[in-house]
Amino acid sequence: MSTKHPWFDASKSPRERAELLVEAMTLEQKIAQLHGAMKTINIYDLVNQGETAEEMEQLVAQIRLERHVKGIEELGIPRFRITNGPVGVGMGDGTPSPPATALPMTIGVAASFDTELAYKYGDVIGEETATLGQHVLEGPAVNLHRTSIAGRNFEYFSEDPYLSGVMGIEVTKAIQSHDIIAMVKHYVLNDQEDERFRHNIEVDENVFRELYLLPFEMVVKDSKVASVMSAYNRIRGVYATEYYYSLTTILRDEWGFDGYVQSDFWSTRSAAPSLNAGLDHEMPDAKWLNEENIKAALQDTSLEEKTIDRALIRRYTQMFRFNQFGKPYNPGEIDAKKNGQISRELGSQMAVLLRNDDGLLPVTEPKGTIAIIGQQTFAGQACQGGGGSSKVDPLYTVDPAPGMEDVLKEMGSDAKVNLVVVANDLSNLDEAKAVAKEADLVVLMAGLVATEGADMKNANMFNDQNKMLDELLGLNNKTVVVMKDSAPVLMPWQDKAPTILEVWNQGTEDGHVVADLLFGRINPSGKVPTTYPAREEDTIYYNHPERHPGVEEDAGYPVIRYSEGLNMGYRWWQSQGIKPLFAFGHGLSYTTFELSDVAVDTKKLTDAPVTVTAKVTNTGDRAGAEVVQVYLGIPEDGQPPKRLVGFAKVELEPGESKTASIVIDPAATNHPFGVWCNAKHDFVIRDGEYKVYVGTSSEDTPFTETITR
Repeated sequence: MSTKHPWFDASKSPRERAELLVEAMTLEQKIAQLHGAMKTINIYDLVNQGETAEEMEQLVAQIRLERHVKGIEELGIPRFRITNGPVGVGMGDGTPSPPATALPMTIGVAASFDTELAYKYGDVIGEETATLGQHVLEGPAVNLHRTSIAGRNFEYFSEDPYLSGVMGIEVTKAIQSHDIIAMVKHYVLNDQEDERFRHNIEVDENVFRELYLLPFEMVVKDSKVASVMSAYNRIRGVYATEYYYSLTTILRDEWGFDGYVQSDFWSTRSAAPSLNAGLDHEMPDAKWLNEENIKAALQDTSLEEKTIDRALIRRYTQMFRFNQFGKPYNPGEIDAKKNGQISRELGSQMAVLLRNDDGLLPVTEPKGTIAIIGQQTFAGQACQGGGGSSKVDPLYTVDPAPGMEDVLKEMGSDAKVNLVVVANDLSNLDEAKAVAKEADLVVLMAGLVATEGADMKNANMFNDQNKMLDELLGLNNKTVVVMKDSAPVLMPWQDKAPTILEVWNQGTEDGHVVADLLFGRINPSGKVPTTYPAREEDTIYYNHPERHPGVEEDAGYPVIRYSEGLNMGYRWWQSQGIKPLFAFGHGLSYTTFELSDVAVDTKKLTDAPVTVTAKVTNTGDRAGAEVVQVYLGIPEDGQPPKRLVGFAKVELEPGESKTASIVIDPAATNHPFGVWCNAKHDFVIRDGEYKVYVGTSSEDTPFTETITR
């Protein structure tokens, strides 16, 4: 590489350097930089015909080796290395794809209700991405949990746009602090996996703006994210990679985004229309942005060379911004022990104590025999969730039984662990029952591991786990249910389970995290980030195929209509007057808390920030943390009863009190007081009375104040 090239002058701005580089390139060099280097395959045939396991294995192997753009040595352009993903470094470019720390699932990050934890989570991802010599991390993913059965909920944060946005901001900032390009995804309305290459999403503009675009807007504006990944689906009849309104009008003209847009893998569907709409980079191959197509489009004037230049300048600007030119490829070794310990600490803060009716937890003095019972995925091995492109090849894992034995040893306990792996067909369930009856403590482990590419048929766990739990519960009054889920599931057996702990898919440190929580070394402080339905009949999609999985209409492709409008997530249950099993924001502790002296610093809403304060007291005998949550009721017809606008996590010693302070700024990127006005094409704040609700979950908000505009 020669440093005499003017684009290596570090005194110039990243944009100036990018412009100089593109100016020096031939047309052929420009085209070669518009796409990934993977050999083109017909992914649509695989999807439509039903790919075999062997075909998918070959495909995954190819992706692992070729997640890059070829470099151009004479210009000093490096091989541009791209890796997934939102739950740890996944399919990175390398031979083979390098192992990394398998972090807990992203849904758990949201469950922590802790922005500092979100930053630490992103910091691990960013550090490991840099250590492995990669340039881009495809994450965070901020699509919403519109349904609890969506296949990628494990790598999305929550059902709430504000919670998803603030967590996404911190993860992005942390990743980019390591000179790694973060890529927020999947833009936009990729809230389901079924027929994702074909389906079309129809959504009202106010719903689009107030819910599904909102976390993207927050991340773009508040974290200065360098890249956006465009989604597979159609939006109002146009593929997301060709939708000028979202890619240019909203993203660039309204939000001021100055990074680049990459396609999701094989989501590009055209050459000139995609580039003209605002797509800048095709991955993983050159199915569309190849030399033949591009030159033909230039020849027939459907594409201009300046549009190609624009796409490359956008990407190179970010590469110069993060010092990725001139940096030698020198992958190092991840500190597995250090990052594993961080994963353990983070994972324990994500757990949600759903129920502890009899006060069984924590078991501070474990004795006798502890029976771990469940199917292999959840009880026999560390539960590493999330199938598909975000899957991490873990540096190591800690399985449930040895992890519990480690913690017992550290505690000085002589309790013994007896593992019974229940067959997926429940053929040895009688053996498990016999063990459960005789144990001094029974830990039933169950859950759900979802996957990219397919939504669940319903919200039940696989392999008859509901039946397994139903028959094992009630045999021993010292029984804890530990759930390891990618998303909330139905619990038809819950009346027989006084103690339920949700730990999500924990990944690397599963065994240690669960034991730390059960034995009280850590006090769970997580909150439900997505509502648990009591019945399938209560969900937005039940008997509404137009909402999910979609209906084939005259155009020949499935159409999903977001006809529930703004009533999604906890807004749905509240607007319908339906009581969920576990509400958004719900989460218990091994101690107790009291809120008092709740106050709002103004009765008049102006353009100035509003501050809500609440005194939080730990009234129990253990240290713990409580999350104060602030919701707003908006004076506008059609608005849901409440929307989350702020929260604060408060850590307290026994008997200690602290004042939580939550600022709600009308000018914030989440538009806390705003509603979308089609006439003004903007968020507006209506005149009227705004209800301020303060409490510890969406259903438990005993303190209310009114402010007027």
